[in-house]
Amino acid sequence: MISLGSLFGQSSPPLVGLDIGTSSVRLVELADAGKGELRLERYASEPLARGVVVDGNIENIEAVSDAVLRVWKKSGTRARHVALGMPPAAVITKKIILPAGLGEDQLEVQVESEASQYIPFALDEVSLDFDVIGPAANSPDDMEVMLAAARREKVEDRVAIAEAAGLTATVMDIESYAARAAALRALDVARDRIVALFQIGAQATHVSVLQNGDTIYEREQPFGGIQLTQDIVRAFGLSFEEAEARKRAGDLPDAWRSDLLPPFLDNAALEVTRAIQFFFTSTPYTRIDQIYLAGGCALLPGLLDIIGGRTRIPTAVVAPFRGMQLGPAVREQQLRNEAPGYLVACGLALRRFG
Repeated sequence: MISLGSLFGQSSPPLVGLDIGTSSVRLVELADAGKGELRLERYASEPLARGVVVDGNIENIEAVSDAVLRVWKKSGTRARHVALGMPPAAVITKKIILPAGLGEDQLEVQVESEASQYIPFALDEVSLDFDVIGPAANSPDDMEVMLAAARREKVEDRVAIAEAAGLTATVMDIESYAARAAALRALDVARDRIVALFQIGAQATHVSVLQNGDTIYEREQPFGGIQLTQDIVRAFGLSFEEAEARKRAGDLPDAWRSDLLPPFLDNAALEVTRAIQFFFTSTPYTRIDQIYLAGGCALLPGLLDIIGGRTRIPTAVVAPFRGMQLGPAVREQQLRNEAPGYLVACGLALRRFG
């Protein structure tokens, strides 16, 4: 069995979550504060140059590993074991049914046999992992198993990045799974309510619809904050890197709020309403009770209002560190402005606790 790197397994502390995105690398370290509470010890981010990571593919391992080393030093953590994420599009997941009571060796053989039916690559080119979910519904003699597989080269790229920065990749998760874990910990969602989570990244928006803690729908749309950055570049004659940095800092001429921001917000609201319509037309569901936003664009002024107004669905921003104690190195005001962008990194850091 060629493992994805403890995709479903437990990890050994200390461990930090390391989210390698299109425009930045983000790190989160959590600790057990006792009495069932968690503490955010450290968090940090480091920008990535344009083209270094494209559509989840690592195009320049050296540049990314340099950024990882910088963010590790900036954070002040001493932990060298990291949980990394794979883009959802790079991982094939499938629930399969197998006979209950199989030994570990027998289970691995059965999983590999089943995997060959669903994976369009030779098994020796694939990193594979699985997790026994539990008894199969309406079949006490069978069990439900989650299978996950990714091209080995894509897993090895991320492992190589960690190693080049002097770190050890202990866990390899799926970014959407990590985001779901962080969101469900932070949100109070009543039973049977249907919640749509929109993670607006640099290049793409990932949509997850959840009910009772389960993902009932996923979709990725090619829309992200990079479009606003490109508008800033054209309007003010800045380099892409400078435009991105000044956008994050809010250090732009006043005209950006009146001339550039409204069209971007309008497009974002359009993408959200389209995604909801796709959900309604491709599933049996006919309602969404709540929308949550995450990602670097989630706190753009006016975004909540325009999405809530267009969809007529209550809309809020995810606070992934909600209810956590804050370590002495964490500045609360800064965290409030940046937290939605750390949803995946927070979910990866939660793997420290199984």
